[in-house]
Amino acid sequence: MADPLGRWAAQHAPDVLARAEAEAVKVLRDALVRAAIGDRAQSSEPASTPPKPASRRSSGATALWVYGVLAADADLPRSLTGVDPGHPVEAVSAGGLVALVSRVPLDEFGAEPLRENLNDLPWLERVARAHESVLDQAVQAGTCVPLRLCTIYESDESLRAMLEREAESFADALGHLAGREEWSVKLLVDADALTQEARAQTEDIAGLEQGTEEQSEGGAYMLRRRVERRVRERAAQLATEVAESVHARLEAHAVDAVTRPAQNPELSGHDGEMLLNGAYLVEADRVDALHALVAELERDYGALGARLELTGPWPPYNFVPGGTGMAP
Repeated sequence: MADPLGRWAAQHAPDVLARAEAEAVKVLRDALVRAAIGDRAQSSEPASTPPKPASRRSSGATALWVYGVLAADADLPRSLTGVDPGHPVEAVSAGGLVALVSRVPLDEFGAEPLRENLNDLPWLERVARAHESVLDQAVQAGTCVPLRLCTIYESDESLRAMLEREAESFADALGHLAGREEWSVKLLVDADALTQEARAQTEDIAGLEQGTEEQSEGGAYMLRRRVERRVRERAAQLATEVAESVHARLEAHAVDAVTRPAQNPELSGHDGEMLLNGAYLVEADRVDALHALVAELERDYGALGARLELTGPWPPYNFVPGGTGMAP
C-alpha cells in the first residue's frame, strides 16, 4: 500500500486489532461508555459521582474526541486524519498542555449511537486503527500521554477545564515518559518443538515407553497415558521457565515492564504458541541494544523454534503514572 496510513496499518494491524478486542470488552459496558462521553472524561479523572452523559444531538452537532496530551512546546504532527474522516486533527491548549483532538458527529459518537457502534467489530477496528495511527505519529514527534479510546468531551471549554485541573498530573506523566519509548515483545515457540524438548528432558521416559511392550493392551494404554501426562507437565514447566527467563532479561534492560495476556491467535494472526506478551519502557538511547538482545534471545531458544516479535515504539499506554492513559 502506497499511502502512509496503509503502510502503518500493514505493520501494526495485528496488535491494533488485539488492542481493539481488549478495549471492546471494557467499553461495551454502559458505565464506561457513559463515563467516556461525559462532561469529564473517565480517562483523566475518576469522578466521585457519575458524570453527566452527552445527550443525543441532532445531525450536524459535534463533540471532541481526544487522542493524547503533549507539552505546550512540543512539535505537533501535521495533517492528520481523525477517527471521523471528515474532521482533521486539531490542537486545544490550556494549562501549559496541548490536547490532540478531532471533531466527531454526535449522530455517530453520541451516547446511543456509540453504544451500538461498539458492538460492530468492523466499526471498532476502523476507529481503533485511526486512534492508534494519530497517537503513533504523535509519539514519533515527541513525548505524548495517550488517552483512552472513546475519550470524548462535549466542548472545547470542558476539555480546557480538564487540562487546567489535571495540569500537574499530566506534567508529571510527561516528565516520566520523556526520552523513553514503549516496545512490545512477543515470544512464540513451535508447539511440537516444545513437546519434543520436554520429552527429552523428562526423566525415565525411555524406560517407561519400553515398558509398554511388556504390558497387556490395557496396561500399555495406561502407561502411554502416564508418559503423555508427564511430557505435558514438563512442557508446561518448560514454557513457564522460558517465558520467565526471557522476560527477566528484557526487564533488566528496561526502565519498567509489564506482561499482558497472550493474544487470540485467530485475531492476531500469530503462528505458534505465545509464551510471553510483554511491554517494556526503554530509554530511547538503548533501543538499538534492545534489538540486539531480542536477536540474542531468539538464538538462545532456537531449539524450541522460538520467534521473538519486537514492535514499537508504541504510545506508552502501559506506563502512564496514575493510569491516565489506556492499558490495552
